[in-house]
Amino acid sequence: MAPRSTRSTRSGKVATPSSKAKGSKYFNKKAKKVEDEDELTEPEVDEDYEQEEDNDASDSVSLHSDALDDEDDFESIKPASSTKRKRASASPQKTPSKGTPKKSQERRKSSGSGSARKKRKTKGSEDEDDEYELELEEGQEVVGTVVQAPKTGRVPPGQISKNTLDFLSELKKPECNDREWFKLHEPVYRLAETEWKAFVEHFTDLLSEADPQIPPLPPKDVIHRIYRDIRFSNDKTPYKTVLSASFSRSGRKGIFAGFKPDGQSLIAAGSWCPGKNELATIRNNIKRSSRRLRQVISAPDFEALFGPAHPHPKGERQNIFGMEDELKVAPKGVDKTHKDIDLLKCRSFAVVYKFTDKHVLQPEFKEELVNVAKVMRPFVHCLNDLMTIPNAGDSSGSDDEDGGEPNGDVGED
Repeated sequence: MAPRSTRSTRSGKVATPSSKAKGSKYFNKKAKKVEDEDELTEPEVDEDYEQEEDNDASDSVSLHSDALDDEDDFESIKPASSTKRKRASASPQKTPSKGTPKKSQERRKSSGSGSARKKRKTKGSEDEDDEYELELEEGQEVVGTVVQAPKTGRVPPGQISKNTLDFLSELKKPECNDREWFKLHEPVYRLAETEWKAFVEHFTDLLSEADPQIPPLPPKDVIHRIYRDIRFSNDKTPYKTVLSASFSRSGRKGIFAGFKPDGQSLIAAGSWCPGKNELATIRNNIKRSSRRLRQVISAPDFEALFGPAHPHPKGERQNIFGMEDELKVAPKGVDKTHKDIDLLKCRSFAVVYKFTDKHVLQPEFKEELVNVAKVMRPFVHCLNDLMTIPNAGDSSGSDDEDGGEPNGDVGED
């Protein structure tokens, strides 16, 4: 009886009993041996290859097991030196066809593992409608795409652009003020941060000329971080919605500048909620003499910016009065009929001037800020003396003589 023929689909050749190639004899012999063990199944043969009868020496090399790839369909075949064949598994896995992409094979294997799969569009591709499947580990999900920094609307160093105000406007929204959103928009924030640092650097140079007590420190020493300290706060919002900085001879105490959209950008100066000892020193100096402080806050240019130097009839903020923490009654140990009771009721001593978005976007905005800071300078120096020097209220000399800065940051709003 003639031996059965075996066929190989890898090289596109068919081995027949009449072939004299060494590889054909090897496969015929093995086929007969496996046939006795009832393990050989004859593979399907592509009809397009059955017509080829070229059995030269090069074909025999391609059929030899030593020339086979470990990643092809003949992976289970052992080298010719092996005389035994391992028994096939009782439940063999289906070998993927040669034309199946590797990615499709991996997807087929992981189809039952419960891994999440998301479809995302590839950017920068020739066809934007082409989609690819992103393989994710179990528990992972796609939250969005990284937003690139805007290419238009840039401004020269020393100016604030609308891009920065737009970013802060988005950050104000509760659904945007979280770490995931901020991470996706980090390129936009980095551009706004770079723009803000350049503005502070130019503004510091001008401010140092207007007030020699303020040194020209680098931006990193005066700029406040955008990250909030939420350790002891009920508000767990992770980011501030304002870009801010403080300027003084000691660093971050003194004139405060904060930029916020919707007409909330401001420059402020003074002491916001000073400590117990500092507040007591201010009040003691005021009780001795309030002349210098009243002269400063009632100056025409000061009142033109911050309002008349007396409490507002309806309790609104005006000049240094009307702060949220202002006392409703006289402080302990002070007669409610004291001539300076309006000053002694103050818990904070600060003034605030706000700008519209239109002003902020102007090229000469930093010069406008410096003009306001010049009006604030006598108040800052006077307040610092009231906090540190006994009988400072009696001093009627120049503001620059013993001037200083307040010991406390001004609020951002």
